[in-house]
Amino acid sequence: MSDPILGLVMLSLIIVVIMLGFPTAFTLMGLGMMFGFAAFYDPAQSWTANKVFTLMVQRTFGGMTNDVLLSIPLFVLMGYVMERGALVDKMFYSIQLAFRRLPASLAVATLIVCTFWGIASGLVGAVVVLMGVIAMKPMLNAGYDTRLAAGVITAGGTLGILIPPSVMIIVYAAVAGQSVVKLYAAAMVPGFFLAFLYLVYIIGWALINPKVAPKLPPEQLVVPIPPTIRFLRDNYAHNMLVASFKALFSPAKLMNAPADTRLSFAKIFKNVLAALTPLALVAVTMWGVWWYVIIHQQNERDALNVPVVTELAQAATSVAEPVEEGLVSLDATSNNIKSKEPEVDAPLVALDAAAGDAPSADAAPEAAVGPPENFELYFGLTCILFGLLLIYYYIKLDEEQFEILKLLIESVMPLGVLTLLVLAVILLGITTATESAAVGALGAFVLAFQAGTLNFERTKQAVFLTAKTTSMVCWLFVGSALFSAVFTILGGQTLIEKWVLMLDLTPIQFMLLSQAIIFFLGWPLEWTEIIVIFVPIFLPLLAHFNIDPLLWGTLVFVNLQAAFLSPPVAMSAFYLKGVSPPGVTLNQIFAGMMPYMFIVIACMAFMYVWPGMTLWLPKFLYGG
Repeated sequence: MSDPILGLVMLSLIIVVIMLGFPTAFTLMGLGMMFGFAAFYDPAQSWTANKVFTLMVQRTFGGMTNDVLLSIPLFVLMGYVMERGALVDKMFYSIQLAFRRLPASLAVATLIVCTFWGIASGLVGAVVVLMGVIAMKPMLNAGYDTRLAAGVITAGGTLGILIPPSVMIIVYAAVAGQSVVKLYAAAMVPGFFLAFLYLVYIIGWALINPKVAPKLPPEQLVVPIPPTIRFLRDNYAHNMLVASFKALFSPAKLMNAPADTRLSFAKIFKNVLAALTPLALVAVTMWGVWWYVIIHQQNERDALNVPVVTELAQAATSVAEPVEEGLVSLDATSNNIKSKEPEVDAPLVALDAAAGDAPSADAAPEAAVGPPENFELYFGLTCILFGLLLIYYYIKLDEEQFEILKLLIESVMPLGVLTLLVLAVILLGITTATESAAVGALGAFVLAFQAGTLNFERTKQAVFLTAKTTSMVCWLFVGSALFSAVFTILGGQTLIEKWVLMLDLTPIQFMLLSQAIIFFLGWPLEWTEIIVIFVPIFLPLLAHFNIDPLLWGTLVFVNLQAAFLSPPVAMSAFYLKGVSPPGVTLNQIFAGMMPYMFIVIACMAFMYVWPGMTLWLPKFLYGG
């Protein structure tokens, strides 16, 4: 048997062994050691001198010193602390009240919380289990179709592995040798777009067939109003923004109010701040966009253009020096001055080198691109639109809307600010993924302790689960590194590349073939096995077909959502079944999940037809 055929046997055998239930990481290492021993075997040497042992040590050391993997335990700890800290219960209640008038409001609230919680934690299992405990029973009690309830939890719970910060993206970056921040930026828009498609499907199904999501009874649509808010409404104004300002500047009525309706000055001031929160959020967001797109990038361009002009001036001066003293050229990599022997065309060579390798004075560097075309116009129209929406919102701000706003601020805003901070500092290049993960983990502890829901026992559980998950990922990475090295040494990678090139595929045909293979691999395998075993096989072929690795990688991320939603190894279904009421069967959960697989395929089609959905943000933030 030739070595390449031996490599294909190893690749086939790993699928069979994993499907039999053996641990993936140690199966990869075991098969890698066994086939590597055969590949390096030399009868003239002792078996202890086999090079596979050296290869094992090198790959293990390389995995353990990979800086990209450092962020995994911190992001995982952040997720488990928030999950064990029980920060999601109040969030689900407040979001459900906010969307109570929509069709399938409980399902809509479940999807929104799954998306938000998935972003904050990045843990599929934890999100599905948590939302299964919180949302499954209320939906079934409200008469929702079991397929709708199960589908929205399982599909929504998988979004956390796609929308940054995601452990899957970190593992992919480590395997593929690509930038984590660029992959985060590329996955951002497709992730939210997939969540939007899920939302359209849920509301559309409820509109077409109202029986799958009956309207909630009137008592569940009523927002509980505290006596203090009723007092403001009855004595100041029905509009809570006006009432809060009136109470702040004329508190005489409050002083004479009954004890249960009396408000202190601090509470009145908090009400004013709560009422102004939507305005403040919109203002800060729009200012942040304007600052980054216009002010910050202009400052970067100005700063980067100054030394460029200086270098060009120095190059021109050096060219004009006497020939007998030696001609000068610029070293493009180190900017050191090196003497050269005089040549007839040396001045032209030096000038061409300076002009060709150094950025020109009037061209912005790739990392500092200008604002999009007509940015000011679209920005102004967006500001006007948000302004009109805010005016309409404040006109309608009655006591119910005000109470919902306060609940949202208490339950969603702290976690939202932490999540946005973690993502922003990564995407804007302020910190690395590891440093932002540390900030996120610290912030999760602060939020959980502030809420009073995290005790020593829950903290211990979070740390233990973090160590368990991190160990699995790290050993998986080591096993995959050894397996891939042996597979390449045997010639399996070369054989597959030759076979693909013999097919004479067009780029779109290769894209369809590779994504179809990954899609069908998602039926028997989990995302971890697919990324560490099969993705490295396709990566070397991308350059031949001139396919952007960011686009292909993001398509893989979306594609792998199907790995959680496709039987028989649909882990989301088993997570949900473990916490569902006894009457819910696996067949019902599978039936509810299947439509979302077709939505995933539709999302991938949109991404391929409009690649700007994936590539615009990383290109804008990081250039080229």
